[in-house]
Amino acid sequence: MHIRWITISATLVLCGPALAQWLHYPTPGIPRLGNGKPNLTAPTPRTSHGTPDLSGIWGWEDNRPCPPEGCPDAKIGQEFLNIGWSLKNGLPYQSWAAELVKARRADNNKDDPQSRCLPRGALRIYTDGLFKKIIQLPGLLVILGERNASYRQIFTDGRSLPVDPNPSWNGYSSGKWEGDTLVIRTTGFRDDMWLDAGGSPLTSAAKVTERLRRPNYGKLEIEITVDDPKAYTAPWTIKLNQPIVLDTELLDYICLENEKSASHFVGK
Repeated sequence: MHIRWITISATLVLCGPALAQWLHYPTPGIPRLGNGKPNLTAPTPRTSHGTPDLSGIWGWEDNRPCPPEGCPDAKIGQEFLNIGWSLKNGLPYQSWAAELVKARRADNNKDDPQSRCLPRGALRIYTDGLFKKIIQLPGLLVILGERNASYRQIFTDGRSLPVDPNPSWNGYSSGKWEGDTLVIRTTGFRDDMWLDAGGSPLTSAAKVTERLRRPNYGKLEIEITVDDPKAYTAPWTIKLNQPIVLDTELLDYICLENEKSASHFVGK
C-alpha cells in the first residue's frame, strides 16, 4: 500500500490508500540519457501540428531563493501563501482590498473557500502542492487536478470569450499559440475569489492572461498577469516554473471525505 503525503497551508493531508492506483506506472516515451535516467533537458515534444505538446503531469516547484544548504523543509510555495510575494512592492491593492486582506488575515483566513472544500479557482492550481495533469487535444487543452477531482477547459479552437457569462470558479478560457507560447485569456470569474491563502481577492472584473511555455521536456514555464481594476490599482505579473512528474498518475483527494475541521474554524 502506498500513500502520497502533501503539505498544504502548514497542514498534513493524507490523500488515502492507493490499492488500485497507478502510482508507479511507467510514463511512455521518456527521452533518456546514456545511463538510462530521464533526459529532462531533451527537446520539447511537439504535436502533429508542430506546436509544443504541454501534455503531462506537472508538479510544483518552490521559486524562493534558497540558502547554500538548500531548502529541504520547503513544503509549499510562497505563492500559495502570498501570490505576490516576489513583487518588489507587493500586490497593488485598491484600498478596500488591502483592508479586506488585513481583516481576513486577522481572522485566521477562516473563510478561505479552499478551507471549506470549495473550488480554489483556475490560478491556485498552479501554486498548491498537488499534481495537475494537462491533456492537449486539437482545439482543447484540459487541466485535471487531484483536489476534488477537478477540471478546467481551455479552448484553442479560435472561439471568442463570452460577452455576459455566468460567473464561475475557473472563468472561461480561450487560448492561441504565439510562436511556442500558449497565450490563454480568461474572464467570467465569480466576485468572491481568493488568489492565495492570505486572502488576496479576485473579482468579476478580472481579466487574466497566462503564458504557458515548455522550453524542454522536463519544465513548464508559467507567466500569469492579473488585470483586475476593481481590486488592484494596476495589472501585475508573476512567473512560475513547474517540473514534470514521471512514472505516476493522479491520486484523487476529495476534501469533504471525512472532513472534520470546518466546525472548528473560529477566527480571531
